Amino acid sequence: MGTLYQPLESPIQDLKVTIHNTSLVFPSQETPKKPMFLPNIDQVLNFDVQTLHFFNANPEFPPEIVTERLRIALSRVLVHYDFLAGRLRMNQESKRLEFDCNSDAGAVFMVASSELTLNEIGDLVYPNPGFRQLIVHENIDILEKDDKPLCILQVTSFKCGGFVMGFSTNHITFDGISFKTFLQNLASQAFDDDNNNPKPLAIVPCNDRTLLAARTPPRVTFPHVELLKLDVPIGEELNAKVFETLQEELDFKIFKLNSSDINSMKEKAKDENTPNSKITSFNVVTSYVWRCKALSYDDENNSERISTVLFAIDIRPRLNPPLPQSYAGNAVLTSYASSTCHELEEGPFSKIVDLVSQGSKRMNDEYARSAIDWGEINKGFPNGEFLLSSWWKLGFSQVEYPWGKPKYSCPVVCHRKEIILLFPNIDDGINNNNDGVNIFVALPPKQMKKFESYFNKFLLD
Repeated sequence: MGTLYQPLESPIQDLKVTIHNTSLVFPSQETPKKPMFLPNIDQVLNFDVQTLHFFNANPEFPPEIVTERLRIALSRVLVHYDFLAGRLRMNQESKRLEFDCNSDAGAVFMVASSELTLNEIGDLVYPNPGFRQLIVHENIDILEKDDKPLCILQVTSFKCGGFVMGFSTNHITFDGISFKTFLQNLASQAFDDDNNNPKPLAIVPCNDRTLLAARTPPRVTFPHVELLKLDVPIGEELNAKVFETLQEELDFKIFKLNSSDINSMKEKAKDENTPNSKITSFNVVTSYVWRCKALSYDDENNSERISTVLFAIDIRPRLNPPLPQSYAGNAVLTSYASSTCHELEEGPFSKIVDLVSQGSKRMNDEYARSAIDWGEINKGFPNGEFLLSSWWKLGFSQVEYPWGKPKYSCPVVCHRKEIILLFPNIDDGINNNNDGVNIFVALPPKQMKKFESYFNKFLLD
């Protein structure tokens, strides 16, 4: 049965990290200097994303060997991702953001160590504010004040011989799927044959972002209630206004659903009145979280309030013709489901799952192209009560490096009440722990109490 996640002990927040060396890494071969077009999906994603990838000690690959392998691998892979060694800039004629593919700028590579062992750091699943020390992305001493790299890799070794790769990348560079492809390619370049030659790339990336350019002329054929129009010129202080949040006290908790819970939800969702619903693990978990979040809202008239959940859809297979699976960039759009809180509380669970299922089905080729065209005419962002951001099935921990797969991979999380995160368990290879899901929720204390109450109540229904 679903439970509240509790760390085994209070996490250590001072990880005693020392930065030993910071350098710039450039492509191992010369790459052309050129601007790179960025489609409308990318234009609104100008913020950084940090991820951590923890590894147990491997006697054959001590941290100093791993560090050098990764530095070389990054240099090699930058040949195929030349934009990562460049910078973001505003095209003054088009007033659009674009990549300046200038390999002379470089990606940042940092070498660090912690005085702790990996075990002493404690529970890797439980978000620890101290994890921010494992990917330093501000005030980098070798850079000019206004120089903002698109990619930073920090390798931090632990006293036990284990280590962590910390990445900070501008979200414009990758979505979750293309970032996994990047990791697979980075890993491939860390392997050498007997002649010190790297393996071929795992997947050759498709860097043609014009594939997601707006149509000419743009045609908006749907109302797109999931998008909010803003009166701000694109690229000009757009993110500061939208992603700025009010300072308020938030509790954060992690709720766990195991594979048995998820299977029970799937059975409950089967209903003869909704035979066309797609009953997936993601759809039932999204429905369950949406129900609890909507009903926890602190409003006396909450019953008739309309709640809208937002969730990302990979559009690669939904376009006609399909976008290459190797597309390197952001190929996700926001879909949605809406309902009154009364219907969410009193209606059958199968109906909620059907709403989420229909929201996913809505994202076909024409709907996706219409949303992209909407961004050509209007400037704005996704609009809903909250966004469910899923790291659950991305598979970062399945990437095979010369020294093995990560013990755990996770985002460095922020406490945001309008974003709920799904992320996996640590796969110990024994107990099938990766079948379940962890749900990271941050809410004001009163709402959190109600969320927890509904989370437990509906599991028993």
